[in-house]
Amino acid sequence: MDSEVARERALDAAERLFYARGVQSVGMDDVRGASGVSLKRLYQLFPAKEQLVEAYLQRRDVRWRGRLAQYVDRHEEPDARILAVFDWLGQWFEEPDFRGCAWINAYGELGAVSPRVADQVRAHKRGFREFLDGLADDARLPAATGGQLFLLAEGAMVTAGITGSPQPALEAREAARSLLRTD
Repeated sequence: MDSEVARERALDAAERLFYARGVQSVGMDDVRGASGVSLKRLYQLFPAKEQLVEAYLQRRDVRWRGRLAQYVDRHEEPDARILAVFDWLGQWFEEPDFRGCAWINAYGELGAVSPRVADQVRAHKRGFREFLDGLADDARLPAATGGQLFLLAEGAMVTAGITGSPQPALEAREAARSLLRTD
């Protein structure tokens, strides 16, 4: 198995395991077993578990933000594009394996002790915030609106992760709709 295939298989397994069970409860041997990549090869690819976690978060960020942007891009009107963010979140919250925000979860487990993980979480949140700032700018909303939308979305993610309900996305969507109403 070449390095790229082994890397992808290891990351696929790590993503499933870390997201379902948490980073600290999953060992490299668990990733080995789920991926079929030998422990020796796994450590060649990721000399420390922290590097595997970092790579998992990087790859998940690209996929997550890509899926969100693709969904939002189906809408043309600036206000509809903003509300689409919350519709997409609601669909995500309804997925059977939804366990909250992977970055918030990873930060809660490792943010205080792993600068690499903390950096990945901050980069993801910064990218999401910039995306929302861009949507608010396109809708010609006040500069603070992007941050307000960000807090609504983040609050919905945390609440949905805890309650296991998609309802927070609907509530955040209605709050976002209120932000769009200007006199």
